[in-house]
Amino acid sequence: MITFPNAKINLGLNIVAKRPDNYHNLETIFYPIPLEDALEVVDLPGKTDACLHISGLQIDGEPNKNLIIRAYDLLKASFDLPAVDIYLHKVIPFGAGLGGGSSDAAFMLRLLKDKYKLPVSEEMLLSLAARLGADCPFFLLNRPVLATGIGNEFTPVSLTLKNYYLVLVKPDIMIPTAKAYSLVKPEQPKVPLSEIVKKPVEEWKNLMTNDFEKSVFSHYPEIAEIKSRLYDIGAVYASMSGSGSSVYGLFSNLPELPDDLFPGSFVWQGECRY
Repeated sequence: MITFPNAKINLGLNIVAKRPDNYHNLETIFYPIPLEDALEVVDLPGKTDACLHISGLQIDGEPNKNLIIRAYDLLKASFDLPAVDIYLHKVIPFGAGLGGGSSDAAFMLRLLKDKYKLPVSEEMLLSLAARLGADCPFFLLNRPVLATGIGNEFTPVSLTLKNYYLVLVKPDIMIPTAKAYSLVKPEQPKVPLSEIVKKPVEEWKNLMTNDFEKSVFSHYPEIAEIKSRLYDIGAVYASMSGSGSSVYGLFSNLPELPDDLFPGSFVWQGECRY
């Protein structure tokens, strides 16, 4: 059985407070996009465990510690799962603020549930996903939501970007998440993101912000340059996703990109589905 885990972008991201547990409360909108990995599970007779095979983009870490294996182990602890070969073809860039690893894990849970017809309720599946990562349950919902808390509390939002196109650019830069958070001063936004997103997309440029951009751009001016270039070619709104390093632009019409516009970067274009 095969499935296609998709990425997400952040529409706005406000770091509103630091918590006693040293995590941060935030508000952001998770929006799913059709940039997809491919994930397949095949029975492995005569074996007792799962084996992960990765192709496509290279990702950090040991395969046996990947979130996909952790998802398999979570379900195997409660159900008699067979040994499997797992094939992951990685397309979503790693360390880009796109949630690729979380999406792979969430889709793995659902794939195993469906393939082996496990008696797992949607509530249980969401609970298991939350044990893998704060944003993992989002990829089971896979619709635009306002995320609050540490990014683990979801409220549906009335939002559609179906008339827009997306250009996503990921430079060859890795930004440690802990470092990104350490450089941000938490504060309550003047206007809640839930109100800003109700306004026309063309007004977001002066209203919707990503709190990570100020510090990230000062340390990595080439990321700021990507955002500027997206506006230069006609984006109605552009922003860094999450804590970076990818930057996206929303366009009324799909632009033609010169070959030398984003040298050395991963570039993806697609139509918004939601």
